[in-house]
Amino acid sequence: MSKRPDLRYERRLWQSGVKAVAGVDEAGVGPMAGPVVAAAVIFPPEAFIRGVHDSKQLAPEQRAALFEPIRSTALAVGVGIAEVEEIDRLNIFWATMRACVRAVAALGRAPDHVLVDGREIAGLALPQTRIVGGDRKSFCIAAASIIAKVTRDRMMLELDTRYPGYGLAQHKGYCTAEHLAALDNLGPSPIHRRSFAPVALAAQRKLSLNL
Repeated sequence: MSKRPDLRYERRLWQSGVKAVAGVDEAGVGPMAGPVVAAAVIFPPEAFIRGVHDSKQLAPEQRAALFEPIRSTALAVGVGIAEVEEIDRLNIFWATMRACVRAVAALGRAPDHVLVDGREIAGLALPQTRIVGGDRKSFCIAAASIIAKVTRDRMMLELDTRYPGYGLAQHKGYCTAEHLAALDNLGPSPIHRRSFAPVALAAQRKLSLNL
C-alpha cells in the first residue's frame, strides 16, 4: 500500500491563521450508470483517524468501518449529488463541479479554505488549493473520498433493487464486461448515462432491434 495521507497541507494552512479547512473529493466520474457524488469534510485542528486513505486503496469493508468515525470526529460533513439527468445535460465535468459545490454548501458552515483532489472547483467562491493525487496526500481529502465512495456505493445498492439485471450492486455502474453484456441485452435503464458512448451505442442497438 502506498504512503498514507498526512496533515502537512492542513498544517500549513492552520499555521498561516486559517481555521476551517475542508477537504473535498468525489466518487463516480467514470461509471456508465448512477450519480456522481462529492463530499466535503472539516476536521478540528490536528484531528487524525488511523487507517484513513484514498478510498481506492481500501477494501469495501475498510471504507465502511471508517465512515462513522470520520463523521463523528469531523466538525462538519457535506455531501453533494449530481444526478444522471445533469450529467447528460451538462457533461460529466460540469456535473461533478456542481456536486462539489453542493457538498461544500451542505457543510452548513463556510470553510476558510478548501483542499481539493485533482482540479479546482469551478463556481466555488472560496479560497481553494488543488492537490494532484490529493486523496493520497491530504488527510481531509482522503476522508472526503471515503465519505463520497461509501455514500455512492450505498446508493448503487439501492438502485440495484430498482433496476435489477445489470449487476449494479457488484460493479457500482462501472464499465465491466458483465455490465456491458447486461447493457447490450437489456438496453439502458433510466439511470444509465446516455451521454457516455457505450450507453449511447446500446440505446441505438435496442432501438434498431425494435424498428
